[in-house]
Amino acid sequence: MASVVRYGRVKIAASEKWARLDGETAHLLDAAPWNGGRETGETAKAAALACPVAPATIFGIGKNYRAHAKEMGGDVPAEPLVFMKANASLLAPGGVVRLPRESVRVDYEGELGVVIGKRCRRVPVESALEYVFGYAPLCDVTARDLQAKDGQWARAKGFDTFCPVGPYVVTGVDPSNLDLSLTVNGVVKQHGRTSDMVFDVARLVAHVSSFVTLSPGDLIATGTPEGVGPLTAGDAVEVKIASVGSLHFTVASEE
Repeated sequence: MASVVRYGRVKIAASEKWARLDGETAHLLDAAPWNGGRETGETAKAAALACPVAPATIFGIGKNYRAHAKEMGGDVPAEPLVFMKANASLLAPGGVVRLPRESVRVDYEGELGVVIGKRCRRVPVESALEYVFGYAPLCDVTARDLQAKDGQWARAKGFDTFCPVGPYVVTGVDPSNLDLSLTVNGVVKQHGRTSDMVFDVARLVAHVSSFVTLSPGDLIATGTPEGVGPLTAGDAVEVKIASVGSLHFTVASEE
């Protein structure tokens, strides 16, 4: 297996720069790594990290863990259940999820994020992982009451700040059996393994690419284990994925 490499964006003065992260040192790149970015020879301190992804499109997968499908009162889909999240929902690591006044129930959903590395369309399952650049922890924040009310998920999944991602994108990781957990204020609320997915990463990439061309940098949220629950103002949340990283964010009312 290839060695693990971490990529992200560092905040430098008023700008954000792509970088390969080596401990506290950021080796700056001239472009996003999935777009062929090369190291410039410049370094900086990786003290403040911006959102490590900049997708053209964000796809989500619903009910991809059997226990979660059961807790939501539904069956496992016969094929991946795909929805989309607004790009404005992206949030940097350490950011604040804002609870909108339109909703009385906003839930956490800790997930493995998949970043596409090469343009692809109708990719076979057998070669689908060749088109993946890397992986990142994310939280698919969801206004649960609006999801039920609207009958489709654009608003419930798409509010600003509803997609925290980071702190970095990791390459060289086998996504087949990663340990995933989500804690709220230090208490474990979700725990599972990516091996519990109904449709694994390769199948998801193949399926999404069967109806749309995927571009480098596109993001797929792969679904959440059981244990989803509500967020409240003041919560501190961590999504931790073994070999990938730990995403931290806090929660506040929109006002």
